[in-house]
Amino acid sequence: MTDPTVVQLRAFAAVAHQRHFGAAADDLSVTQPAVSAAIASLEASLGAKLFERTPRGVILTTLGEQLLPLAHHALAALNELVADAGRSGQVHHGPLRLGVIPTVAPYLLPTILETFGTRFPALVPEVTEAMTRTLLAALESGGLDLLVMALPSGTAETVELPLYWEEFVLLVHEEHPLAGARDLPTTTLQGLDVLLLEEGHCMRDQAIDVCRQAGAAVGQGAKMASLTTVSQLVAARLGATLLPASAVPVEVRGPLSTARFGGSPLPGRRVGMVHRRSSTRASEYSELAEVLRRAITSAGLPVIVEQAQAASACEGR
Repeated sequence: MTDPTVVQLRAFAAVAHQRHFGAAADDLSVTQPAVSAAIASLEASLGAKLFERTPRGVILTTLGEQLLPLAHHALAALNELVADAGRSGQVHHGPLRLGVIPTVAPYLLPTILETFGTRFPALVPEVTEAMTRTLLAALESGGLDLLVMALPSGTAETVELPLYWEEFVLLVHEEHPLAGARDLPTTTLQGLDVLLLEEGHCMRDQAIDVCRQAGAAVGQGAKMASLTTVSQLVAARLGATLLPASAVPVEVRGPLSTARFGGSPLPGRRVGMVHRRSSTRASEYSELAEVLRRAITSAGLPVIVEQAQAASACEGR
């Protein structure tokens, strides 16, 4: 037995619908002998008859009745495959598997989703929140299309599209002596118990780097899974922490206050989009990044939005 061809299945479905070879040929825009040949070869392949020929037309055999729904299903799947392949060439259309790190997601994701929904309604974001290492592995394997994360990505196989730079502020209890202070030297961290996120968060690594550069010891106490939890520990007077500026509007509430560093360079991080260098959607992602930069500016997030030309500068890394 050989596998049925698409031509054979289409002829089978058309004859079953019309119950007439000539009418089926008209539906398919082919000759009647071509339809007869397709049905004959299909029946020969299956080793059984699909139709009874009568003077008034054709009647499905019992086997034909059983196989017709399967033929319809196979043809529908083929049509969907062709349609999806056609849509894949459309810009900003269909699924976008987007990965976002946890220290960015709560603060930027609302702007991302609102912007994409307004500007690109045919785009369907499928969001995954995970740590940097997990997201990069999924991007490399093809499980994700685009990441929003702290830069640099650390791999030559990706293209980086910077979105913004943001400073780190010091989060303290509102009654702490440093609450509301400005132009603090980073050496101020030497006298504080700095609370950290758990291992795997790039924000943890960045905070450790700031502390070490300031000559401050890195605490070995509790390590939390989210900035929200760390902020609540600060509210309970269990220490202080470094907070990205984008998190301030969300996390600084209740008995919490911030202090800002001075000098140069300020402690902070760059956040951007990352995609595979081999991606066929590179120009689409560049446009998404530019639209998002403008949306971040309009939203008034407390960050410094990168200029569009910074994106192309990073593509050669």
